[in-house]
Amino acid sequence: MALPELLDMLKAGVHFGHQSSRWHPKMAPYIYGVRGGVHVMDLEKTREQIAKTTSYVEALVARGGSVMFVGTKRQAQDIVAKYALSCGMPYVNTRWLGGTFTNFPQISKLIKTYLELKDKTEKGELKKYTKLEQLQFARQIVELEEKIGGISTMMRLPEVVFMFDARHDKTAVREALAMKVKIIAICDTNVNPVGIDYVIPANDDAVGSLDMIAHCIADAVNAGKAKGIASRAAAAAVLARPSAEEDVKVAAKDQEAVEDMDDAMKEKLVAEAQDKK
Repeated sequence: MALPELLDMLKAGVHFGHQSSRWHPKMAPYIYGVRGGVHVMDLEKTREQIAKTTSYVEALVARGGSVMFVGTKRQAQDIVAKYALSCGMPYVNTRWLGGTFTNFPQISKLIKTYLELKDKTEKGELKKYTKLEQLQFARQIVELEEKIGGISTMMRLPEVVFMFDARHDKTAVREALAMKVKIIAICDTNVNPVGIDYVIPANDDAVGSLDMIAHCIADAVNAGKAKGIASRAAAAAVLARPSAEEDVKVAAKDQEAVEDMDDAMKEKLVAEAQDKK
């Protein structure tokens, strides 16, 4: 997959950090310098980190892994939903529900309830209830949609979570660390990157920056899915083919059948073959 060009990253504002007085020292390796009292990212290193991260995501998804997109601050919400849906991955873009990772069995029950109510609504099975009860069911569906709508396809914990702002969604980061879920995060100059497995140094406030990086991750997911499908198809083809040992056995049986023929039958087969010519 193609990586963003440096000029495109400049136009998207990926390089802008925070004021130099608000920086976190552990982000120093990713900072190019200071301009007008504002830290500037080293875009070469940002590009390297995007390449490293997307390679990991592609390989992970090809093996059947999943990535959860998480970004609850206002400017990230639409981008999170857009790119998570584009690659068929779970997402949280409104409020992180406490226990999403650390109490996943309970979250699974909520998901089951939500899916059952939606299914019954679509099939018209709730019409047998009173209008008041139907209204209560409708409100419950809306409430569950807001809480877990984006993760309703998640039957198990994801292998990795992609954070749009690790400082803003610190509860999600803590739960991921507690459950040993790997973390990919867009890290601005004021973020502590300790504990984050794949750091993408970039502006985590500008819509253009968030959109560009989310696009890269979603493309990596889709590339991984395509690779996984191709690998499984190739494996199925190999399994469907007779093994070399079976081929040898079949050839041996054919040879035995020829040797068992009497001379008259052999002469007949030879004559038929000559006639065809």
